[in-house]
Formats: sequence, structure tokens, C-alpha cells
Amino acid sequence: MTSAFWLNTTVKIFILYLILYGTGSLVFHKDVKVNYTRKMNHFALFFMPVFLDKIIPYGKSIELVLLGIAITFCCLTILIKPVRSRVHIARRMFLSIDRPEDRPYTLKWISTQLIAGYAVLYPAVVLFIKAGYSSLILIPVLINGIGDGLAEPIGVRFGKHKYKARALFSKRIYERSLEGSSCVFFTSIAILFLFKSSFSEFEFLWALAVLPIAMTITEAVSPHTWDNPFLFITGYTILYLIKTVPY
Repeated sequence: MTSAFWLNTTVKIFILYLILYGTGSLVFHKDVKVNYTRKMNHFALFFMPVFLDKIIPYGKSIELVLLGIAITFCCLTILIKPVRSRVHIARRMFLSIDRPEDRPYTLKWISTQLIAGYAVLYPAVVLFIKAGYSSLILIPVLINGIGDGLAEPIGVRFGKHKYKARALFSKRIYERSLEGSSCVFFTSIAILFLFKSSFSEFEFLWALAVLPIAMTITEAVSPHTWDNPFLFITGYTILYLIKTVPY
């Protein structure tokens, strides 16, 4: 186990804590909506590790990836109620993710979505690498990270055409908007064009015809706060079929 791994992981956790505290302070001092600060955290969780892995690289293995995920989850236990009720820093960090309409399920929904997301993402990455499709791995991740990341703040700010969404472990009904969901559609198109060279011309046309619509519908019908695993399932399934099914 390399020292580079521990340095990389320590810096990631420190930056994550710093971002959570900073966005929590925006809620506390500036009355910024949690809908916005959650998405700031969302972008940070998706893209900060990518950049940091380039600055502090280490030899990745299955064991180290799983260990890194486990350490991240352990470090997030600082947000549980017994800790945050006694620790000011944890309380401020929690403000950045605690939408009033999600209480008391905030942490349950976030933690289970992370677990489910990794449970889908990791096998998909292994499958695509073994199949020789590693150049496609980032497509669902970027659509999720950017498209779904923009959907809520855009919907909150500009959403006029509303529709309903349910949540797990609860009978509550939540609102989404067509304006917010359209972010997933247009992001999917833009990402596909960025990765056009990874497809044949026929594959690219199929991807362009199917993936943006499928990802948008998936985001629209997914349970509240539980978009990630379903977007990963849809994205990787469609890409794999496009690459493997004979036409």
C-alpha cells in the first residue's frame, strides 16, 4: 500500500470537509438555498477526485479503490446526529446538504444513493475495461455529474412546468421540472459529441438517438435524491448494447 494512496486520500477528505464547511457557511451566513449548495457539493464529489488523482497519482488496484470508498464513507459519519449535535464544524457542514423537505431522511437518502451508485459504477467500469470500451466509461459519469448536477438549480430558478416524483422509504411527493430535466438531455448530446471518436459513425447515430432521451426519462422517473444509480444503469446498459449488438 503506497504512501501516495494515503496522501491522495487524506487530501481528498480534507478538501471534501473544506467544501462542505464552505457551502454550509453560505447557507448559514448568506441564506443560500440548500438546493444550490448540494449541487456545489455534487460537482465537487464528482470532479475533485479526478483532478486530484492527476496531481497525486497512485497505482490503482481493486483493493485500493474499495478501501478509498470505505474511508470516504467512514469520514462522512461525522455528519450523523450524535456527532454534529456536539461538533460545530460537523453541524455547519451538514447545513450544506440538509434540505428542509428531506428531513429526517437526508443522510439516509444520500448514503444509500452513494452505496448504490458505487455498486453499479464499479462493476460497470470493470466490465467496460475488460471489453475494451474504457474510452466510454466517463460518458455516464459526466452526464450524471453535469446534467443531473445542473437539473436541480436550473429547475429551482427557471422551472415552470412541474411534474411529480416519489421518494424511497417515504410516501412523500416531490416536484421536478421539465426545464431541470432538459439539462440531462442537452448535456447528454454535448458529452456524446465530445466522445464521438470512440464510436463508429453508425454507433454514434444510435447513441445520439437513444442515450439523451433515455437518460432524461431515467432522471425524470428516478426516486427523489436517488438519480445516480439509475442513470448509471441506463447509461452503461445502452452504451454496452450499442457496442455489442450486431446491426
